[in-house]
Amino acid sequence: MNAPAPAAEAARVPLPGLDRAALAAALEELGVPGRQRRMRTSQIVRGVFHRGVRDFAALTDLPAALRARLAARFTLARPAPMTARHAADGTVKWLLRLADGREIETVFIPGGGRGTLCISSQVGCTLSCAFCHTGTMPLVRNLSAAEIVGQVLFALDELADWPRSGRPRRVTNVVFMGMGEPLFNYEAVATALRILLDPEGLGFSRRKVTVSTAGVVPAIDRLGRELGVRLAVSLHAPDDARRDRLVPLNRKWPLAELMAACRRYPGGRMITFEYVLLEGVNDAPADARALRTLLADLPAKVNLIPFNPWPGSGFRCPDEARIRRFRRILEEAGIEAPVRTPRGRDILAACGQLRTAAERARRRRRAA
Repeated sequence: MNAPAPAAEAARVPLPGLDRAALAAALEELGVPGRQRRMRTSQIVRGVFHRGVRDFAALTDLPAALRARLAARFTLARPAPMTARHAADGTVKWLLRLADGREIETVFIPGGGRGTLCISSQVGCTLSCAFCHTGTMPLVRNLSAAEIVGQVLFALDELADWPRSGRPRRVTNVVFMGMGEPLFNYEAVATALRILLDPEGLGFSRRKVTVSTAGVVPAIDRLGRELGVRLAVSLHAPDDARRDRLVPLNRKWPLAELMAACRRYPGGRMITFEYVLLEGVNDAPADARALRTLLADLPAKVNLIPFNPWPGSGFRCPDEARIRRFRRILEEAGIEAPVRTPRGRDILAACGQLRTAAERARRRRRAA
């Protein structure tokens, strides 16, 4: 099959952004009879999301005429890799370029018998969390569902990890914890989730997919009602005064509203609370006791995250003894509180660092 011209490529619709319902509607527009649409939809889902085909010609269980119509209207292109960095601990971070030239980050983190893929939902971020490197970047735009799913397809290509391989999966978990606030891009994230969860395609379990939010309360309710994946909440402080400073979104939905939404989250599922430990800011024993009280009666796990320094942040990581004391106070109350081992520090794996480094390098080249 001849490669399409650049203009034709740009005009085509990214098929990886279509969930099963949207794909069936597209097939109807292409003239596929009603009695065949369910079968053809399943064949495309299995080919694109289970086998990882990158050319419509490889969908050999479809009629040749339908393959040609699909190729004329849709594209299976992935985001383009700009930089790949491999850490000594096995972490891999990719800087990916989108069709409009914007760049995002995707990270693969192996370890503990699983492999976690951390994906982005926005270019930049609007939250301005004080300790987060992405928070220093302005929000440029939301990602489309195709751009979100495209990160997963790209990683599966790179890791040779498609479900059809028959080997144990390297990517076992997907977390929406990269650049951006996922619940400020709800519609695209929800579509991407339906694609990730489709059992005939990528086939991830709801237990293995996590959406992290800084606390967009109305969307937390909707996520639980419509999709029921795992929820993670970027908490970082046990009281409104400090959380207002560290996570400005708290001024819109303060802790009382956020915790009520967490208690409403369906199914009694364990909720993960992310807590970045900042020396002298939120790491005192009194803070651990206040956090323990805040999470009372919730099925909660607290991921304690020693701060991963970045230039100009103004924060430092507590020493190990202080971290252990904080953890012990939570565990004595029956709250699971693993300390997340910093990963990929040698490759700028903290969210937003690689994209910022690439932009600085480009500015230096232009100034030279």
